[in-house]
Amino acid sequence: MGTEVPLGARGRDSGPVFSGVAPEIIEDTLIHLATENEQYLSELPEQAGCFKETRIVEFIFLLSEKWHLDQSTRYQAVELLERFMIKQVEQMCDDRGSTQGQRSSWSSVRDQITNTFVLRLVSCVQLASKLSLHYSRVTSDTALTFLQSIKYSCTKQELLESELAVLNTLHFRISVSTPLAYVELLLEVLGYNGCLLPAKPLHQLCVQLLDFCYLTRETIYDTLLKIAIENSTPSKLQIAKFLTVKEDFMLLAVGVISTGVFILSSGHWEQTVEHLNCITGITPQSILEFSYAVVRRIVGSTTPEQRRGTKSPQHRIPPQK
Repeated sequence: MGTEVPLGARGRDSGPVFSGVAPEIIEDTLIHLATENEQYLSELPEQAGCFKETRIVEFIFLLSEKWHLDQSTRYQAVELLERFMIKQVEQMCDDRGSTQGQRSSWSSVRDQITNTFVLRLVSCVQLASKLSLHYSRVTSDTALTFLQSIKYSCTKQELLESELAVLNTLHFRISVSTPLAYVELLLEVLGYNGCLLPAKPLHQLCVQLLDFCYLTRETIYDTLLKIAIENSTPSKLQIAKFLTVKEDFMLLAVGVISTGVFILSSGHWEQTVEHLNCITGITPQSILEFSYAVVRRIVGSTTPEQRRGTKSPQHRIPPQK
């Protein structure tokens, strides 16, 4: 995993320094991330991904850019908002379900979510910034100035109460590993395994691809699902079962790295896929499928094979454990 380089309060991230961590630490961290990922997938709420719509992710990314936050903070904020909103909706529905009709209960929940959503989003970005070690935290004054600029009426006390609401709802467990942590760790492991890859350019490209995957999430995973079931019209049950694939951070990281190597250094692609398979247990076929879905989204829906009147190769994702 990359070791961050200390920067000034408003400095730009120059990227992690690879080959600076002991192998024992890398191994322990890999086991920890794999375990954390498997546990999350085993407890996945059915609403997972509902608050990762493109416009929400784009809002967070742009706000993070405006406030000069580091790369990991924006992913942290997206995941933090997702976890908070799901918990909040569950709690609000439970509180109202016993006293009101289902329709009126949901209407009340929806109204409250709508009225406070921007405030909660800003609070999640604030909290994510406080988890960063090398960058300025977003102060209440900075957040208030932004909210006022978009005509959102809010006091400093309400802003503080919003942060506390997020913390309480998540029982103060706000530090989660982001897909970027998986990417950087796997790049570190690849380096120790002897893969001759340009670490810094590949890392930069992987961050861009990770941004792209977040912003075009639905299209990429829709393509991946259709490849897996070999059908262009998946059923509701197939979509529901595919949720664990969409939320698998290890698969996302492996797919991003594979795609990055294919773009940047295609001669090392097959070797890299083999190494990623050995490290994570994700099959080469599944890695290929993910990279295909990403590249297809990058270049457009029409591939060279399709323009020549032939079909692109179809692959099946094996059942996820």
